[in-house]
Amino acid sequence: MTENTFPVHNTETLVSFYRTDVLSGQEAKHFNKSDLNPVPKPEAVQTLYMRVLHLLTGFRPECHSMVPLLENIQYPAYHEGATYILSVYTRMRQFLPMCLVYDFSLNDLLAPKKQRTLTILSAIMNFLHFRKQRMELVLEKQAKLRSDMDRLQAYTRSNQEAEKKIEMLTTIPPEQQAEADELAAALSHLQTSTMQEYQEVNSTNETIAEWKARIAEETQKLAQLKVDAGNLKEDISKLKSQIVESPEELKSQMEKMKESVKSIKSSIKDTDERLVELQNMVHGVTHSEAEIQQMFSLLQDLESSMSHSKQQQEEEQELMAQYEKKQKELKHLCAEESQLKRAQTMKMDKECKQNIRKQKKKEMKEQHVQEVLGHCNQIHQKREEMAARIQEISGEKQQLKAKISSLREVCSKETEKAQVQPQTA
Repeated sequence: MTENTFPVHNTETLVSFYRTDVLSGQEAKHFNKSDLNPVPKPEAVQTLYMRVLHLLTGFRPECHSMVPLLENIQYPAYHEGATYILSVYTRMRQFLPMCLVYDFSLNDLLAPKKQRTLTILSAIMNFLHFRKQRMELVLEKQAKLRSDMDRLQAYTRSNQEAEKKIEMLTTIPPEQQAEADELAAALSHLQTSTMQEYQEVNSTNETIAEWKARIAEETQKLAQLKVDAGNLKEDISKLKSQIVESPEELKSQMEKMKESVKSIKSSIKDTDERLVELQNMVHGVTHSEAEIQQMFSLLQDLESSMSHSKQQQEEEQELMAQYEKKQKELKHLCAEESQLKRAQTMKMDKECKQNIRKQKKKEMKEQHVQEVLGHCNQIHQKREEMAARIQEISGEKQQLKAKISSLREVCSKETEKAQVQPQTA
């Protein structure tokens, strides 16, 4: 104990610690500095050790003085004092190596010394502080494990609810399955019909553009002809005012003019007919545009339904992402739980090994105590035998003393007789 791994405290610190953390009631009130300084009192030191054992192992102080009921023990009341000391000694020998004190002896109980007692009490105080810190750490880990288990249960419940929601969103009820199939068939038919209508509308738009181009060309030609006719009329009026022509030439020119007017009228008629045809075509185009507008409204409705379905798909993807996130957190929590379980199992294995070692040491100590008690019983039997022999010897001695006294009396009588005979002679 010359090189300690723990600090050795003074008497005031030890007294205050043991009064607050170990002793209780009247023992804490009566325990003071004079019990350890200048010379420790054996009763106070033994009481401290018993209270420490009671705090750590649950072994009550009154159990130390209980003598085992064996057949070979006679007068067990004589053994209570020695049993009390030996029990405290054996249990302190088992406990103090955990406090890094390996040389505990009976003198530390029966005749404790100041510095050694302070060292042992400081070691026990250091161990109790370490035990308190470990217990707080274990309690914190247990609380964290409980909270993690609660979170794990909450996550599993939320995952199950998300799975149910996903299943409800992905599965179509049987009463709506036929309607959904009809809607899907109608949607596909409507898509094909809209594609055909789009193709027809494109073709009609192309024909309308071609007819519009032709109408523009014809109107341009008609305007040019009107301009030419106006120019001709002006030229004719000028010529009429300047030249007096022959009637034959006038007739031929008039015929030519009539033919040109007829050709112009026929061209105007053709253009009117074409214009009517084009108006009919434009009316058909407006009718087709109304139908296209209806189809467009239907397509907008379909687009809104498709956007709603896309929104549902996005919600489903978000739920799946949340589900995967929860699964990852669940795996992480399971890994932490497995680590905690592994650490707990390792701790339990260590504790089991320590308990087995303690049990072996306890059995060895109990066996040694039984051997010592057997040896004490043999010594007691030998003592009884010696006491019986001493009694026999004392009886023989008394008999010898009686014989000696009787012989002395006989001798004294004989000497008196011998003294009387010469006088008579």
